[in-house]
Amino acid sequence: MDNFARLLKESWTLVEEDRDRLIGHFYARLFLLDPDLRKLFPVQMAAQRDRLVEAIVTATQVVDDPESFDEYLRSLGRDHRKYHAAAEHYETMGVALLDALRSTAGDGWNLEYDQAWRDAYAAISEKMQAGAAADDNPPFWHAEVLTHERHGPDTAVLTVRALQHPLVWKAGQYVSIEAPRYLPRVWRTYSVANAPNDDNVLEFHIRTPAGAGWLSGALVRRTKPGDLLRVAAPMGSMTLDRESTRDILCVAGGVGLAPVKALVEELTGWNRTRWVHVFYGARHSDDLYGLAGLEELVAAHPWLSVTPACTDDPDFDGEHGDIAEVISRYGPWTTHDCYVSGSAPMVRATLRALAEDEVPPPHIRYDTFGNL
Repeated sequence: MDNFARLLKESWTLVEEDRDRLIGHFYARLFLLDPDLRKLFPVQMAAQRDRLVEAIVTATQVVDDPESFDEYLRSLGRDHRKYHAAAEHYETMGVALLDALRSTAGDGWNLEYDQAWRDAYAAISEKMQAGAAADDNPPFWHAEVLTHERHGPDTAVLTVRALQHPLVWKAGQYVSIEAPRYLPRVWRTYSVANAPNDDNVLEFHIRTPAGAGWLSGALVRRTKPGDLLRVAAPMGSMTLDRESTRDILCVAGGVGLAPVKALVEELTGWNRTRWVHVFYGARHSDDLYGLAGLEELVAAHPWLSVTPACTDDPDFDGEHGDIAEVISRYGPWTTHDCYVSGSAPMVRATLRALAEDEVPPPHIRYDTFGNL
């Protein structure tokens, strides 16, 4: 297994800096082999291209951890049912992937790398298909938008009700969403912002960056109560460890509040002994859209504390600075279970601060928007 993992990671370095060429070649070859596959993909392929690269990179990074490798791929297979992926599609994708890797790597590619990727893809497709076959749930749930609340020009909080049989998730997980009325076949992942409930209602916090985020833009600016969305199977491991007796640190930036809010809501149902510290950061006080709701939870639960912080608001009556700097002032966090959610730069900085604080890596779970 060590040599296998080494070959995969070593060969990936040959193509890593030329991802656009790799993915362009992959899709060109894929649609040439099976032109009917094109209709399963969105007209605008940019987001889909990024997700494929992320899946490939993640698979190569966890292949030497059999337990993580297995669960990651099974969950990926369950999720890919929303694309109507069939067994013959996996075979075609394997041919296209190997062809793209060989072409992009050039003279550095060799027979050992080729065989390693053949074996890896065989294991990947087998586990993904097994995960898909073992799931009795539908490929996705139709969900009606119940409420839609704007917070400034680029942020919205919306709730939806899954209309089919119960959608089961854990606090801290995320799902893929499609808005077929506005952008058919375009899916993007969003964290669920509330704890599981019997009403089949999920809450989402959506932010659309200026000039980007087609689906997020539609969900923030165009979606309204009564619209139908599609919601795919829950994924993610930023969930609570009920067996732990350690106190909890939650660090959220912007709409990274969503999974943290869900974790806190779940804790209100059973926690009596663990102190929970939430640090919530944004640029300006107006961006702390969820602060009032957190403060209501603090008033009801003495084990909970919330510390807000702003980076660019000198008049803010609270902590100032990047949230990673703020938590460093309040540490140490060495004996805590730590949960981090937000943009890639924010998560990177926070993970670095926790590492400097010597928090054991197994005690840290995180969710990020963008590649770390």
